[in-house]
Amino acid sequence: MAMSRRKRAQAFRNAQYAVLVLGIVAVGVLADWDTILQAFFNVDAAARQIPAIFTTALVNTVIYTTLGFGLGLGVGLVLALMKLSSVAPYRWIATVYIEFFRGVPALLVFIALGFGVPLAFNIRFEIYSTAAIALGLVGSAYIAETLRAGIQAVPKGQVEAARSLGMSPGRTNLTVVIPQAFRIILPPLTNELILLTKDSSLIYLLGLTRDEYELAKFGREGLNATNSLTPILLAGLCYLLITIPLGHLSRYLEGRAGRKQEQGLKVTA
Repeated sequence: MAMSRRKRAQAFRNAQYAVLVLGIVAVGVLADWDTILQAFFNVDAAARQIPAIFTTALVNTVIYTTLGFGLGLGVGLVLALMKLSSVAPYRWIATVYIEFFRGVPALLVFIALGFGVPLAFNIRFEIYSTAAIALGLVGSAYIAETLRAGIQAVPKGQVEAARSLGMSPGRTNLTVVIPQAFRIILPPLTNELILLTKDSSLIYLLGLTRDEYELAKFGREGLNATNSLTPILLAGLCYLLITIPLGHLSRYLEGRAGRKQEQGLKVTA
């Protein structure tokens, strides 16, 4: 007798659960737990990294990311407005910039700023400026496209209503369009902040003093000093302390925006 569709779906789910349980059991049996505990959960190695990993590396990672995101947001807003401009050269410049920095790896941007610019122009930036500029250049390209999409998502009726009240195009953008666009794009902007947090690890390429270490560099140095992977694990946990709350914030903002949109549709209906 043939099984019903519902029973086949249930049998398929049960088979997936069985495979998952077997995989967990296999890992538990085959893994060398003594080596794993010694490598990743070495209490002595962890004690040597605390509290410096929190007071120095974590703080520096947050500072580098915040500076880069702030610069990227400002430049990205200008680029988004340029790409939507009726002046063709503005659109061309914005398009070239966005396509270039979206296509070039962030690694190359850090190397260019850390070594290429000082060599070509005899200009040297301090480490915080270099991090801010490098992350800002990369982040602004992505933020610009996000902002552009948000600006275009603002209902045209809002713009027409503002213009009918005698507002200039610039004032309309500043007081009507951009504030509404930011509410729309807050979730993807939060995701971009998470990406910049991880990209901040590339600053190690430029050579850092111990007071300038970010999490990834601190973890690598701890690995060399302790011959244990525990510092790497601690660095990963510190990244999660930043990214998990940001991820929850992004989902909260996305849900809130969705609820407001549903309420707006009900009012319209």
